[in-house]
Amino acid sequence: MSGEASGNEASGNEASGNEASGNEASGNEASGNEASGNEASTSEALTDARFKRERLRVNEIFHSLQGEADAVGYPTVFVRLTGCPLRCQYCDTEYAFHAGEWYDLDAIVDQVGSFDARHVCVTGGEPLAQPNCLKLLTRLCDAGYEVSLETSGALDIAGVDARVSRVVDVKTPGSREAARNRTENFPLLTRRDQVKFVICSREDYDWSKEYLREHGLSARCEVLFSPSYTELPPATLAEWILADRLPVRFQLQLHKILWGDVPGR
Repeated sequence: MSGEASGNEASGNEASGNEASGNEASGNEASGNEASGNEASTSEALTDARFKRERLRVNEIFHSLQGEADAVGYPTVFVRLTGCPLRCQYCDTEYAFHAGEWYDLDAIVDQVGSFDARHVCVTGGEPLAQPNCLKLLTRLCDAGYEVSLETSGALDIAGVDARVSRVVDVKTPGSREAARNRTENFPLLTRRDQVKFVICSREDYDWSKEYLREHGLSARCEVLFSPSYTELPPATLAEWILADRLPVRFQLQLHKILWGDVPGR
């Protein structure tokens, strides 16, 4: 009897061992499934993160004539990005402060291509307020476009692709944002760039003359003087420039002469 008992005990131990092995195997399988699930979740998260990193919030994309700077008159595709940290008193694109839809970069480049234009202008708002603007500029240059960037001058332009023509604002006191001028950008300017002053009054004009002299801007790049729309008669600014022999380029906003102050033009 004791031998039989011992045999049954042995069989019981063997059965327990098999059961333990089975449980261990099931546990390993479960752990493997859990690991696979975690890996899949991680992969999805990374894919989602990559997607988000390649997006921009766009207010509008439209085809018009370039109204300012050195490409004035050329048929141009404008990509207007949403958002701006400044609040200039004469701003004509306040509608771009908040409104806009998210686009991935491929969709933006595809839509730009649908207009069959050689020139592309990325503007705002303040386009550099969205970090992915830098990626878009490079993508557009890689696609063979003549690319310009219109920026407030309040943010760093160092990361902008060297192939881009940068049109950098210098905010006058009349804008109420002169304190935001980033003078660290000035040494980065080249002959393919422009700086733009929007002149609201005689006080603005005199301030701008001194600012030009102080920072030597006309030796770095082309300087544009524009009268503030509805605030300063264009002929008045033209006479001041001629009287002082200023080394600047007078400009008017061509699109407003043609179509008035309306969005999408």
